[in-house]
Amino acid sequence: MSKTIVLTTAYLAPIQYYSKLAHFDKIIIEAHENFTKQSYRNRCNICGANGKLSLSIPIKKDKPKTKTKDVRIDYDTNWRKLHWKSIESAYRSSPFFEFYQDDIRPFYEEKYKYLLDFNHEIQEVICEHLEIEPMVSFSDEYKNELDQSICDFRDIIHPKVKVIDRKFNPIEYTQVFQDRHGFLPNLSIIDLLFNEGPNAINILVDL
Repeated sequence: MSKTIVLTTAYLAPIQYYSKLAHFDKIIIEAHENFTKQSYRNRCNICGANGKLSLSIPIKKDKPKTKTKDVRIDYDTNWRKLHWKSIESAYRSSPFFEFYQDDIRPFYEEKYKYLLDFNHEIQEVICEHLEIEPMVSFSDEYKNELDQSICDFRDIIHPKVKVIDRKFNPIEYTQVFQDRHGFLPNLSIIDLLFNEGPNAINILVDL
């Protein structure tokens, strides 16, 4: 599709998010909104031995309202080690973990000042492995009302807001702990990538 869409930034975004990157050519990442907590902006969901696990990047609370582009990552706790250990524990037995781990692990060894930069760069690596090349740019200002030619997904792709996305229908694939927990839809894109490898893009295209 040639239509432009607007998305929030997202940490190891869910499959629903990447389905938009696969289907739309032009992507605008909202950078000037007031940062919202408890969203995919700084958290992702994976599946471990005990079921769904939420990983959240701590952020510095500089002031009550901070624009997303100015949100800084907090390193007072060793969240990088915790996140990578959780990812490794969840997916080391998956079919394709060994093929992708060397490109994803470095993000948990380097320090990024801004959340927006961290999310964007890890997203670029994942898009490369999915072999998709969306044209991604950042918003210049916040607009509550967008032009009708632009699809707004900023409030639709959210872990807590139950807004119907008629363009997204989860497709079941084999997950590591599916025998224990059943199929868990719309986890982080790494769940799909580690389990399906090169076939991940075919699933995204079919969504």
